[in-house]
Amino acid sequence: MAGSVGQSDLKVYLRLLKYVLPYWVAFALSIAGFLLFASSQPMLAHMLKYFLDGLQSPNGAELLGIPLMHGVPLAIVLIAVYQGIGSFLGNYFLAKVARGVVHDLRCTLFDSLLNLPNRYYDNHNSGHLISRITFNVTMVTSAVTDAIKVVIREGMTVIFLFGYLLWMNWKLTLVLLAILPLIALMVSMASKKFRKQSKKIQESMGDVTHIASETIQGYRVVRSFGGEAYEQARFRQASSDNMGKGMRMIRTQAIYTPSLQLVIYTGMAGLMYMVLFLRGDATAGDLIAYITAAGLLPKPIRQLSEVSPNIQKGLAAADSIFGQLDEPPETDAGTVERERVIGRLEVRSLSFAYPQTDKQVLRDISFSVEPGQMVALVGRSGSGKSTLANLIPRFYQHGEGQILLDGVEVEDYTLRNLRRHIALVTQQVTLFNDSVASNIAYGDLAGAPREAIEKAAADAYAKEFIDKLPQGFDTDVGENGVLLSGGQRQRLAIARALLKDAPLLILDEATSALDTESERHIQAALDRVMQGRTTLVIAHRLSTIEKADLILVMDQGQIVERGTHAELLAQNGHYARLHAMGLDEGREATL
Repeated sequence: MAGSVGQSDLKVYLRLLKYVLPYWVAFALSIAGFLLFASSQPMLAHMLKYFLDGLQSPNGAELLGIPLMHGVPLAIVLIAVYQGIGSFLGNYFLAKVARGVVHDLRCTLFDSLLNLPNRYYDNHNSGHLISRITFNVTMVTSAVTDAIKVVIREGMTVIFLFGYLLWMNWKLTLVLLAILPLIALMVSMASKKFRKQSKKIQESMGDVTHIASETIQGYRVVRSFGGEAYEQARFRQASSDNMGKGMRMIRTQAIYTPSLQLVIYTGMAGLMYMVLFLRGDATAGDLIAYITAAGLLPKPIRQLSEVSPNIQKGLAAADSIFGQLDEPPETDAGTVERERVIGRLEVRSLSFAYPQTDKQVLRDISFSVEPGQMVALVGRSGSGKSTLANLIPRFYQHGEGQILLDGVEVEDYTLRNLRRHIALVTQQVTLFNDSVASNIAYGDLAGAPREAIEKAAADAYAKEFIDKLPQGFDTDVGENGVLLSGGQRQRLAIARALLKDAPLLILDEATSALDTESERHIQAALDRVMQGRTTLVIAHRLSTIEKADLILVMDQGQIVERGTHAELLAQNGHYARLHAMGLDEGREATL
C-alpha cells in the first residue's frame, strides 16, 4: 500500500507522473523554456572572453562580424531576451501543470472519501482527513512546482555549465567532477532524514486540524462546561509539537546547506589553484570565461541541494494521499436494480461483529415485516438496535445470516439502488450550509418541484416555522443548521424523508430532539408517512411504540421478547420492566 515505508521515491514519482500526463503539452513547453534558460548561462560567461579580448585588441576582434565594442553589448541584450523567454515559458507552463495536478489530486481524494466504507471513518478522525485534502495536497504542490522547477532549471544549468567547462578545458573540469560522489552521498543521507521528518510534521498538522475542528463544531459544549482553558492547552500542545517538528527539519536543513556549500567551494579552490598551475597557452579571456562559468556552478548546485526538503515533503504527502486512494472502496458487488420495491423486510439468523473486533454485537436475529407494517426495536443503550438499523442500508457488511428486501438479499442490490428504497431519520440530524429548500431536496431529490418540497415541509409540520424565517424556504440554515433549534432541524430531516417517499422508513430516535408540542405534530406526520410503508422504529416514545405491529425487545445483541404492546406487558418481562422505568406517555424514552 502507498504510504508504507517500503514505497520507493521513484514509484511515488512515477505515480504522480500519471497525473501530469494529461498536461504533457504544457509540461513539454515548460521543459523547453527551462532548456533555453539553462543554455543562456554559459553564453553569459563566454561573453567575458570576448570582452577581455576586446580590451587587449580593441581594433582587431569581432563578434558575429561586428566589432566587439558593439557586438558584446548587443549579444548580452539578446541573451537576456532569450533567457527571459525561456524563464517565462518554464515558470508559466509548469505552474499550469502543477495547479492542474493539485486540482485533480484533491478531487480524486475527495471522491475517494465519498466511496470509503464506514469503518474507515470510524478508524480515522476528521481532522486528519481534512488535513490530507488541504495541507498534504499543498505539500505535493510544492514538490510538483517549486521542487521540479528547481530540479529541471538548475539541473540543466549545471549540465550546460559542465558541458561548457569540458569543452573549454576537460583536464581542469575533472577536478570538479571528483567531488560529485561526496555531494551525492550528502544529498542521499539528508533526503532520508527530510522524508522521515516530513511525515512527522504532516501527522502533527493533522492533530492541529482535528483539535481545531472539534472545538469549532462543539463550541457550545466547550463554553457550557468551561472547557476553554482545556481546549487552549490542548491546541497549544498540538501546535507546539508541530512547531518543534518543523524546527527540527529546519535545523537539519540549516546544517546541511552550508556543509554542502563548503564541499563545493573547496572544489572551486582546488580548481583555481589548478588554473594558476596549469594555465599553459590559454589566453586571459579563456581563463576568465572558464573561472566565471565555474563560479556560476555553486548557486544552482546549492539550490538543488536546498530543494531536497521540499521534494521529501511532497513525497511524504503523496505517500499519505496514495495510502487513502489505495483503500478499498465500499463493497458494491450487487447487480439487482429495481424501480420500486413493495417493502417486505425479512431478517434471518443475522449475526454481526464490527471489523477488527471479536465481540458480536448482534446474535441470531430473525424477524419479518410485511409491507406497510411497523416494527419497533426497544432495549437498553448498547443492545444493538442502531447497529441493526445500519446493516439494512449496508453502512456495514453483515457476515452471518441474511437481510432480504422483497425476497432479495440486500447485498445483491447495487448500493445506490438499495439506498434509494430506504429513508433514514436519525437522532443526529445532518444539515448543510445551504437554504432550507436545498436541505429538504438534497442529493437525488435536488430536482424536486417547489410544490413537493413545500408539501413535505407542511406534512412534517416544518412549514409553520419556515414561513417565519427571513427568506422563507430560501433562508440559509448555517453550518449543520446552527441557526435552527433542535426540533426544527429534526422536522427538516423528517421533511427530507417524506420527500424521498421511500418504501422502507427507518426512524432511529427520530423524535428525541422534539419538545412535547412539536412531538405531537410530528407524531401525526409520522402516522401519515408510515401508512403503506414498511417502518422500523427505534426506541420511540410510547405513543409510537404501542401502535407497532410488532415490538422486538433487544438485550446484549439478541431478541429476548417479541409481540405487541399489550402482549409484552402481559408477559411481565423485559419490556414491562423497561416500560415501568421510563417508557411512559409524554416522556422521552431512554432505551
